[in-house]
Amino acid sequence: MPQRTITVIRQGYDDSDGFDTGVSDALLRRVGEGLAPETFRISVPGSVVAFGKQDRIAPGFDRATEIARRHGYAPVIRLPGGRAAVFHDEVISFSWTVPITDPVRDIRKRFARVAELVVATLRDFGIAASVGEIPGEYCPGEFSVNYDGSIKLAGIGQRLTKRAAHVGGVLVVGGSERIREVLVPLYGALGIDLDPSTVGALDDVIPRIDTSTVADALVTTLRAAMPVTESTLDNETLSLARSLAPTHTP
Repeated sequence: MPQRTITVIRQGYDDSDGFDTGVSDALLRRVGEGLAPETFRISVPGSVVAFGKQDRIAPGFDRATEIARRHGYAPVIRLPGGRAAVFHDEVISFSWTVPITDPVRDIRKRFARVAELVVATLRDFGIAASVGEIPGEYCPGEFSVNYDGSIKLAGIGQRLTKRAAHVGGVLVVGGSERIREVLVPLYGALGIDLDPSTVGALDDVIPRIDTSTVADALVTTLRAAMPVTESTLDNETLSLARSLAPTHTP
């Protein structure tokens, strides 16, 4: 039986109108329908606050979106669950979209696999990263990636359909203070406890590291584990993404 090949796509789009999130949504649908291959997409989507569905029904959601906009971040509704996370030009967005007949069965295995991909990549930079939730972290999760049990570096979420799974994440390369500036008042509006000291970035550990270098390293780690081919998004996926984009803006 031939080993499966992962298609890597490095295309990212301005997500201020929900288009980049629409691309992820379109890929999830098309992979589930057998119209697109298993895909690992990595990009820098720009200045947005990605809210989860739980945020959207919180009493302080409207106030939180106002705070995001006032700080220069467009609010979007992301695919996976969890709570609000901040993206800017020093933050990597990544997602692994997998065709699968029983998506519920291996949820934890997929979480663990993506978390270990991030950890292995960071260890190649000499960063002793580990998996686990830090008390008081933003968008808390069992499969968060942290440094020294003190600062959160990456968060991972998952969205399922009948025939596919989307495992998406955020990896903060730099600008942790910029994230702190918007998250503190925003989480206050949503009524979520947050310890600002847990908000971290790779360049808090290794100065002058950049998103391009880290993105290349993530793909290299993935390539070491399985066959990879690089490609671009097809017109059908992009067209579907444009139609879905409005559903990802509040």
